[in-house]
Amino acid sequence: MEAFELIFLGTGTSQGVPVIGCNCEVCTSSDPHDQRLRTSALLKIAGKTIVFDVGPDFRQQMLREKICQIDAVLFTHEHNDHVIGLDDIRPYNFMKRGGIDVFGTKRVLNEVKNRFPYVFDPNPYPGAPSVNTHSINEKDSFSINGLGIAIQPLPVSHGGWPVLGFRIGPVVYITDAKTIDDKVIEAASGCEVLVLNALRKKEHYSHLSLSDAIRISEKVKPKHTFLTHISHTMGLYEDVSKELPDGVYLAYDGLRVKNTGKTVLQ
Repeated sequence: MEAFELIFLGTGTSQGVPVIGCNCEVCTSSDPHDQRLRTSALLKIAGKTIVFDVGPDFRQQMLREKICQIDAVLFTHEHNDHVIGLDDIRPYNFMKRGGIDVFGTKRVLNEVKNRFPYVFDPNPYPGAPSVNTHSINEKDSFSINGLGIAIQPLPVSHGGWPVLGFRIGPVVYITDAKTIDDKVIEAASGCEVLVLNALRKKEHYSHLSLSDAIRISEKVKPKHTFLTHISHTMGLYEDVSKELPDGVYLAYDGLRVKNTGKTVLQ
């Protein structure tokens, strides 16, 4: 099995936790596990560093984790909390002396171009962010230059909005899903680590609830499941963690999951 390190850059919803102006027990908790930046993750595998989404907290996340290199960004979808930090890839452009490879569906890339027209200007100003765009679709696997591992898109529905999850070797990353069909569950089966969104305990129209996510995990049967995209209404990290079945964990910002070839270490 391919060795990897998965870093949870952010595990919160589009508002983050704490939520501005909220005085609930989670938003006022002193436990750092209850403080969540917008959802994103970073995977180190086969000598490459891959980022899932670049939200509004991207700069803060990269500084916290002391990340000095990224090779590619995979966009799950175009909602602001997943793309709006694109401008902050500039330091990586300077270090690489070139553009960063970004991957997304044609729809997503077009929307990113609409939000960041200066990035795609034929005559960009000096110091503008630089990206190399790669259009992908839900049916075909793809690879990153030099990775040597096929990346399999996993199409899911975010309350009717198309979103892509990804399988990269032993790791499956799915966020902002409400509906996951049997084909995707089959494609994800047998993974070492499943990352899955779980917004809250109460049902939601466009996100998996905690019980929804646990049911999906039971179908996929990974060795370990980590829940992300968690809202302040889920409850305190310490309390909810005690309620979870074996092998299922609430992820938290800064959590690192390593596979040495035999064992996942947190």
